[in-house]
Amino acid sequence: MKTIDIILNGAIFLVTLILLLRHTRQDGIRTPDRLKKAFRYFTCQSNVLCAVAALLTAVSMIAGDVPEWIRMLKYAGTVSVTVTMLTVFLFLAPSIGKGWFGALLKGPSNLFMHLITPLAAIVSFCVFEKRGMSFPQSLWGLAPLAVYGQHYIYRIRYAPEGKRWDDFYGFNRQGKWPAAFGIMLIATFGLCMLFMLAQNA
Repeated sequence: MKTIDIILNGAIFLVTLILLLRHTRQDGIRTPDRLKKAFRYFTCQSNVLCAVAALLTAVSMIAGDVPEWIRMLKYAGTVSVTVTMLTVFLFLAPSIGKGWFGALLKGPSNLFMHLITPLAAIVSFCVFEKRGMSFPQSLWGLAPLAVYGQHYIYRIRYAPEGKRWDDFYGFNRQGKWPAAFGIMLIATFGLCMLFMLAQNA
């Protein structure tokens, strides 16, 4: 079981690293700005967080035991990529309509970051890394979305014109970003409770 988990965590890190390196090139030319732009998206940020936590988890398991702070980092990363996956299927896919599969899952980056990596992280954390979780610990899963959400709102509404982002997630339609942000926080809290239940089952 431990060996399988080490392999899973190692794969999460390596695949994410390869995908990031792919983002630095376009048509055979190095384009670092392309990778910088990718980091605007919670998809990219959540996958990188999960990948770093997976690497630390794998190294710790090989060395002996996983410290609690690394376990909480892996938990936060797992919740974050799960939010990414569910947002793709429950919010973005219906808003795109026909052709959503090609837009959201076509290509290695989309397929792994939107689906395969989240599933691998869920299996790894909920099946192979169970050792109980308290309610206060479960709230750490909210932190990445809460931080990103505030930054996203600033960038789409309050940032200077030259530094403003497009509302690429569509959370500010008709100026209803408070409701969208609230729904995302509540949904993520629900996920945290499910992960806590899975850890304590």
